[in-house]
Amino acid sequence: MARSAPSIDSYGGGGFRLSGDWHQGSLLIVGDEARAWPVRALAEVSRETLAPIFEAGRAEVEFLLLGVGAVNAQPARAVREGLLAAGIGLEFMDTPAAVRLYNVLTSEGRRLAAALIAI
Repeated sequence: MARSAPSIDSYGGGGFRLSGDWHQGSLLIVGDEARAWPVRALAEVSRETLAPIFEAGRAEVEFLLLGVGAVNAQPARAVREGLLAAGIGLEFMDTPAAVRLYNVLTSEGRRLAAALIAI
């Protein structure tokens, strides 16, 4: 399956440059759609803020790549268990590492979603 996921050209300054366009704030990317994500800190990540990923389901999202901000930390247990129950894998890391991995994996055509907290 060919993917047309946006590439992340740069990050920092509280936002991301996606396929040449600047997006201020955190981002949620599912498939080829990037949208503003109203999350500023890991403590705000919840099943509700990740609803578009749960709605897309396993057929569209093999796993979620979660960029947790400047310093790596584990998301809440309810988030981890919710994704597991939905059959969606989870990889979490600091946002810079998540951006690099996102670009590599989307270039390979992987079915993933990215939830990236801006730094």
